[in-house]
Amino acid sequence: MINCMIAGVGGQGTVLASKLIAAAAMNKGLNVRTTETIGMAQRGGCVVSHIRIGRSIYSPLIPLKGVHAAIAFEPAEAVRILPYLADDGVLIVCDTAVKPVTSSLIGDTYQASVMLDYLKTYAARLVPVSGEKLLAQCGNAKALNVALLGTAVQSGILPFGAEELKRAIKEMLPQHFWEMNIASFEIGRRMYNEV
Repeated sequence: MINCMIAGVGGQGTVLASKLIAAAAMNKGLNVRTTETIGMAQRGGCVVSHIRIGRSIYSPLIPLKGVHAAIAFEPAEAVRILPYLADDGVLIVCDTAVKPVTSSLIGDTYQASVMLDYLKTYAARLVPVSGEKLLAQCGNAKALNVALLGTAVQSGILPFGAEELKRAIKEMLPQHFWEMNIASFEIGRRMYNEV
C-alpha cells in the first residue's frame, strides 16, 4: 500500500491534485480511498487530502508516520503534515510561501526559509521545488498543483507513471485545459531532475 498526502491552502488545487492521483491509480487497476480535511479553505485555510492506494484498504485516513509520499504546495503546510511522514517517506515541497490570513491580520512576518530549514532538519527525503521557477516556466499559477504532481511522479514514489497521470488529466479536466496542464506536468517532472 502507498499512502500519499497533499497539503496546501484553499485555492491551490489540492483537492483536484488528489483526484488526479486517485484516477491515475484506478487507471492502473489499483484500489483507492481518499478524503479531505478542509479548514476554512475558502478563506485561505489549510486543506489536506489523504490518498491511500493498494489492494486492500479499509480506511481513507492515514495514521501518523504512515505517509510514503507527501506533496506540500506551501512550506508551512509541509511543516504541519510532517508528523504524518514515514521515516523513509518523500516530502516534495514548493518553496513559495503563502502568507496565512492570521499572520496578515496581526502584522506578523512569515518567512518560507525558516520553514524550509526546519524541514531540512526533520525530513530525511526532502525535495524542495522552486515555486518561482515553476511559475516562470508554467506561466499560470493555477497549474502549479499539476506541476508538483509531475515532480512526485518523476520521483518514482507513486505506483503509476506519467502516462497514467496524463490520461487522468484528460479524463478529469475539460479539453481546453489539457495542453496547459500536461505542459505543467512535464515541467514538474523536469524540475525533479534539477533538484
